[in-house]
Amino acid sequence: MTRLASAFSQGRAALVCFVTAGDPTSDATPAILDALVAGGADVIELGMPFTDPMADGPAIQSANIRSLAAGTRTADVLRIAGEFRVRHPDVPLVLMGYANPMVRRGADWFAQACAAAGVDGVICVDIPPEEDDSLGQQLRAHGIAAIRLATPTTDAARLPAVLEGAGGFLYYVSVAGITGKQQAVQASIDDAVARLKAATTLPIAVGFGVRTPEQAASIARVADGVVVGSAIVEIVAAHGADAAGPVRAYIETLASAVRHAAKDPA
Repeated sequence: MTRLASAFSQGRAALVCFVTAGDPTSDATPAILDALVAGGADVIELGMPFTDPMADGPAIQSANIRSLAAGTRTADVLRIAGEFRVRHPDVPLVLMGYANPMVRRGADWFAQACAAAGVDGVICVDIPPEEDDSLGQQLRAHGIAAIRLATPTTDAARLPAVLEGAGGFLYYVSVAGITGKQQAVQASIDDAVARLKAATTLPIAVGFGVRTPEQAASIARVADGVVVGSAIVEIVAAHGADAAGPVRAYIETLASAVRHAAKDPA
């Protein structure tokens, strides 16, 4: 069983936590990642900084700017990933970002580098499923899950293309917009998760706009995973190199809520 499969096979929802690599610096990121794990994160998403993060709101955009200003490059992200794998051999690690940094040296090069660093999956926001040969097939060839995104506008005609070749889990973006403070109403999440579960056996993780333990618990009752990003990134922005402690304390509140959320009957 892969690390990702194990994370989603615990009889409860997995807590998936995102931070941007190199924010505030590459040297500070490892302690923040360790704080996520210590706080109870089940899956780590490590953002690859990019100049034009089109799917992200102000918090993660600013994190990208801070990281790039600190000199973070793809080589640094891969080094951070590889060192994380040594420290945490059993915790799934997913790289999330945009096509340019991933494919500029060639998709096969990137896939090989991910495999060497112990990366479990990749989310590329701006390569559509119809262009799977741009990155997805290379990732799968090296044992890396090509994790796909579904949104409220992904209808029944579109969903099969999204699922074709997808692996790890399906990331349901619960709002038609950018990351940040928007929060979908729970009823719409319930309906979407039910619809997606009818179409795939992949775990369904729900994100965008999740901030409070109460929100996380509500999603955990119906979904296989809860994704939290912007709220963590804002803590990093507020505390900088000293963010590890506050990040861990916040993750502990989310992890407790997710672990105690009783699953709704199917």
